Amino acid sequence: MMRALFFVTVLVFAALAPACTWEDMSSYPCPDGGSTLTYANFGQTFFADWCVSCHGGPNGYSSRSFTDLDSIQAQAADIFKNAAEDNETMPPGPNGPPKDQRYELAQWLACGAPP
Repeated sequence: MMRALFFVTVLVFAALAPACTWEDMSSYPCPDGGSTLTYANFGQTFFADWCVSCHGGPNGYSSRSFTDLDSIQAQAADIFKNAAEDNETMPPGPNGPPKDQRYELAQWLACGAPP
């Protein structure tokens, strides 16, 4: 029984893995000259629109809170792996941020998530 469960788990993971890239920030360096994206003109709205409903501290569904710049900067590598560039595991479901916003998130995070 345990062997069959293990086999099924491996098959499910193998089927899902190609859909998830899990690239990290080292694969996406900050552009030469930096970025014009800031928390004020990009990050705050992005996280309010796509993340805070679940990652909103005590009122969210997750123990990770993305309600301020300090918490986002501290978790930037994990955020990148889950939501930036071609990484689309967060937010879950079919209605996530458009691809251009995911690439902006990648750039902003790779440049240190400036205020």
